[in-house]
Amino acid sequence: MTAAIDPVILCTFETVSEPPVMKKIKWGILSTANIGLKYVIPALQKGEFSTVAAIASRSSGKAQKAASDLGIPRAYGSYEELLSDPAVDAIYNPLPNNMHLEWSVKAMEAGKHVLCEKPLAMTVSGAEQMIRARDRAGVKAGEAFMVKSHPQWIDTRERVRRGEIGDLRLVQGTFSYFNTDPGNIRNIPELGGGGIWDIGCYCATMSRWIFEEEPVRLVSLLEFDPEMKTDRLASVIMEFPSGQALFAVSTQLVRYQRVQIFGTTGHLEVRIPFNAPDDRPCKVGQDEGDVLLEDYTIHIYSVTDQYRMMGNEFSRAILEDKGVPVSLEDALYNTRVLTAVFESSRSGKWVDIV
Repeated sequence: MTAAIDPVILCTFETVSEPPVMKKIKWGILSTANIGLKYVIPALQKGEFSTVAAIASRSSGKAQKAASDLGIPRAYGSYEELLSDPAVDAIYNPLPNNMHLEWSVKAMEAGKHVLCEKPLAMTVSGAEQMIRARDRAGVKAGEAFMVKSHPQWIDTRERVRRGEIGDLRLVQGTFSYFNTDPGNIRNIPELGGGGIWDIGCYCATMSRWIFEEEPVRLVSLLEFDPEMKTDRLASVIMEFPSGQALFAVSTQLVRYQRVQIFGTTGHLEVRIPFNAPDDRPCKVGQDEGDVLLEDYTIHIYSVTDQYRMMGNEFSRAILEDKGVPVSLEDALYNTRVLTAVFESSRSGKWVDIV
């Protein structure tokens, strides 16, 4: 007998109103990294409260080409030149993971607001150093977790808060892709490569975001590529005061991602949780635990560019002098979680997160 499926529910979110100050934040892009060229720069250019004023690369030719291709007014052949441009209000930093700390701090010391790609830093002390630099400079700074700006996640967290699945007890996430290119930045340990830093950070931060509390301890199992020395398969269990989170990530598995959220009376499934497409709607499933899916609701979210929404929120935080979407304090705790994953893998024991 064919299972009956409940009608689809279309979820819509109104466009944010314009801020009292109509000035647009002028962004400078620190490097010609692919994530910036393909996703973040076009998103900032389409934003209601942002524009891209300049881009820099260590290669003047790369910077000029990117500026020409994307219609950016100014191109610089060094990062220092960009940071000294008085017309630039804020910096987006998509440099390799091991360079996030150095250049984010330099940008803040130059008086620029900073949106830094994840992971913010590769050590707890590095994240703490960035917080001190922000406070000294009096600027806005945050971590670029665009997923927290997407309506599918905002709505999902609200459903959990309202108790639609009962008491939250378990979050389970999977994120993987296949990449064995030794020249790829994700496979170079000295540059911060490996699955935990690249994609495990998403599972960690979204588990924390959904629980709205911090894990107290974790245990992990990591497998490393014998030649490239990066972690290629990882399984992690985190203990929260209210429940548990489990996640598995890999850089050498079939491309896949999914997050399951379990409560005492219901379940939510975020189908494309991290790389949400900007050309088609996203879907979140909800049910009350019938394994035959006889009572299953699909929430559909209209087409959204999560990078544009992130850029808008951060730009408004500057314009209106309010908190940024993902604070450095939040990023610090995520760094504690990620470094604890490696510590547990080395020791083979549970590690307290302090």
